[in-house]
Amino acid sequence: MPRPSEDPPKTAKQLLIYESAVPVTVADHGSLSLDTASNHTLSADINAVPLMAVELPHAAAEYAIVFTATEDDVIRAAVLGMRNEQYLFLDRNQQWQSKYIPAFIRRYPFVFAASSDGQRLTLCIDETHPVVNRDGRRMRLFGDEGKPTEFTDQVLKFLSDYQTQFERTRLIGRLLKELNLLEPMQADINTPTGEKLTLSQFHAVSRKKLHSFAPEKPASLATTDELELIYRHLYSTQNFDDLKDKLLSSMATSEETGAAASR
Repeated sequence: MPRPSEDPPKTAKQLLIYESAVPVTVADHGSLSLDTASNHTLSADINAVPLMAVELPHAAAEYAIVFTATEDDVIRAAVLGMRNEQYLFLDRNQQWQSKYIPAFIRRYPFVFAASSDGQRLTLCIDETHPVVNRDGRRMRLFGDEGKPTEFTDQVLKFLSDYQTQFERTRLIGRLLKELNLLEPMQADINTPTGEKLTLSQFHAVSRKKLHSFAPEKPASLATTDELELIYRHLYSTQNFDDLKDKLLSSMATSEETGAAASR
């Protein structure tokens, strides 16, 4: 994920925001419920989350979308903050402030775990999330007879669709890498206090490289929708300005809170 250049890398939690994802079983979770309306609290150690290609038409209007590269894959990500341990899209009540909430966040605290051969997926849950309870609040995972509830069936369908889109997104990322369309990028913000924040270690599509392609290449990308996704990504980078505004607003609120507390 993108990282502020002045901050050291953090030790990643399992799957970024999951404290401890364990398999869901009737024996361990027969009485478990989720108060799904509570909040969208996330790990404090992230400033970006993976984004599926299918999400771009909605996400590009509100988030700066970038790419981060691993040894094998190129991961599309929505930037949430300019610092480690910072995401700027929650209000004081832990409610999401943007219209579109990335699927990576909406699936939390659930996730699929793949078997070693990749042939079997197991539903897992992060039991540490605040919405998880054994008081019967809101949505139960299992009924009195130990069968999955309609809510759990909906979770399984959502995660199954997510897995399908993840694989599609992965293929598109590899294509961008093969075409050598990505270039390093960084975002700089100067705060009113004179502090300079730099977010680096991510990539963006190069307009210059895209425009230098032979005419038939963009045409072939257009037939599979990849070209549209590329331009939505490029369009989204203007949202770094909105991210700057959110950061400055957050800093002002923190200063006001600190001043009030010292009185």
